Amino acid sequence: MSLKDKACVTGIGETTYMRGSTQTAFELQIESSLKAIADAGLKPTDIDGVIPVGIVSGTADDFIENFGIPDLRFSAVIPHGGASPVMALQCAAAAVASGVCRHVLITFGRNVSMGSNKAGARIHNMPQFHYVTEFEYPMGAIAPAQLYAPMARRHMELYGTTVKQFGEVAVACREHALLNGNAVMKKPMTLEDHFNSRMISDPFRLLDCSLESDGGAAVIVSASECAGDMAQPKVYIAGVAEGHPDSPGAITQRPDMTSLGIGKAAKRAFAMAGVTHADIDVTEIYDCFTYAVIRQLEDMGFCGKGEGGAFVEGGRLKLGGALPTNTHGGLLSQGHVWGLNHVVELVRQLRGHGGAAQVKGAEVGLVTGYGDMGDGALAIMRKA
Repeated sequence: MSLKDKACVTGIGETTYMRGSTQTAFELQIESSLKAIADAGLKPTDIDGVIPVGIVSGTADDFIENFGIPDLRFSAVIPHGGASPVMALQCAAAAVASGVCRHVLITFGRNVSMGSNKAGARIHNMPQFHYVTEFEYPMGAIAPAQLYAPMARRHMELYGTTVKQFGEVAVACREHALLNGNAVMKKPMTLEDHFNSRMISDPFRLLDCSLESDGGAAVIVSASECAGDMAQPKVYIAGVAEGHPDSPGAITQRPDMTSLGIGKAAKRAFAMAGVTHADIDVTEIYDCFTYAVIRQLEDMGFCGKGEGGAFVEGGRLKLGGALPTNTHGGLLSQGHVWGLNHVVELVRQLRGHGGAAQVKGAEVGLVTGYGDMGDGALAIMRKA
């Protein structure tokens, strides 16, 4: 059974993205969830499915207790880092398409300012990170920038990808963030600024790296037949899939360090949606690092292997370019809530509610997730 158009995103919600929030991660999660429920025109008690994203989120029982949900029929946890929100779209779509439930809440909250959700703390609690204990940890590689840097350096050596091309991604995201009232980064950035930012883990400079920020985001996925009379325009999930990288789990030990799981997912998602790359009007691509955007564009088939660096040049990813990308500013400049903000932004774009960053005539869009050792997920959405 195909999941095409069996589910819609009917509600979206976000908190303010910031640094120094005094709210806990769960409080931020609850706030964004209530906003998404209200946006859909539902009541908290209408929710009958919950997917709290990641291992730091509240549990299904927490939402039953806080929302007074009388009959929760479905719950799941998807522990694949930044790929989890888009993987959750697939899980939720399957749940509502099969009739298990009607309205699934996907939700995430994060507060790094309080110290409990920083990158190092997350890694030590994620079971999949045991794959780096043999080769990476003994060399002192414990942070995401250190773990993913070899992938980027290998790509540069094989294909001639440049620092300037990384900078093209960062500058496009920053320009979009400047149009967004709910973005952490508000200072303009040039390619020179990017090049002169301090080295974090070669080849990643500071401005190649996503933010550590506080905030919460949530979306409601509803069965399509339930969405006709809801408060907002329907946005269909036309195609969705997940994919995982080839073994072994340790990135540095793979025959091809530059391949990601999203390459496997993309074929399935595009086939399910029945669209081509030329049909995509706007993309929200998981940008934990600038390099990740370039590689995902290659693996999704927007360009050939090794051509991603050249592909992003010339303002292609900016508003008005051939493929507007991360119109909210992304993880690099808006805020980091594991990419659930990317899902929120795509829905906003397809509703025509993108404000100053609206892509004119956007009807079909794409959102990705990237996690951990290269897990990937892809959803193609369309306006009704």
